[in-house]
Amino acid sequence: MTTLLPPPSPLGVAPSPVVVAHRGNSSVAPQNTLAALESAWRAQAHAVEIDVQLSADGEVVVIHDDTVDATTDGTGAVGAMSLADLRALDAGVTFSTAYAGQRVPTFAEVLGLLAARPGTDLLLELKASWAADDARRVTDAVDAAGLADRVVVQSFHPETVAALRDVAPHLPRGWLVHQAWDRLLEVAAELEVVACNPYVGMVLEDPALVGRLHDAGLRVMTWTANDAQQWDGLLAAGVDAVITDRPDRLAGWLEGRTAGAGLLP
Repeated sequence: MTTLLPPPSPLGVAPSPVVVAHRGNSSVAPQNTLAALESAWRAQAHAVEIDVQLSADGEVVVIHDDTVDATTDGTGAVGAMSLADLRALDAGVTFSTAYAGQRVPTFAEVLGLLAARPGTDLLLELKASWAADDARRVTDAVDAAGLADRVVVQSFHPETVAALRDVAPHLPRGWLVHQAWDRLLEVAAELEVVACNPYVGMVLEDPALVGRLHDAGLRVMTWTANDAQQWDGLLAAGVDAVITDRPDRLAGWLEGRTAGAGLLP
């Protein structure tokens, strides 16, 4: 079982949440690049989170925004560009000249990197709405790489989660939410997800949300928390994983809390 879905803790034992590197170690390396993923692995993150989209010629690429403008030296919509066009862009230089030459990765490249690093799992977000045949491009690649037991697939879009359920029922699924839903638990049950992953503000404003999700048998991986005040609140609420731009700092903060727990009465 992936570390993203730890078994329930014994009664009365507070778990240490899984550290998930948001778009890789994206505070120190350009997001969603191989350099950011490598940095997350070296920071001992339990898992990395990435975003995938389709190029104009149907290739699965790793990039968050609908356009390339913010994270590369190019302009234009991702879905209107071929793989060759996307690969010609520099995805590192706008972050720092030290990362000049980084490219928009293909999903296959990411799977290859993870296959060589067995200690790191993958939280995989499909951006926007995907039909079943397109979703199968992603799930088939996961299976072919032999990584099905290390991946959780997720989306904000219920229709995309449903497509993932239909084409790859063996892969654990998550549903991302950024605001309250009237039928949150009912929709999660319909989608047959194993995790409901709320925005950090939802948990901090309503810590009991985590208990309600746990009572429904769901894991909770919250996003995106980057400071100790937020981490304190999330630990108190009992989340299972924290998605962060600073996996190095979060890992050190968690270790420090554990190491210091018995120093004073």
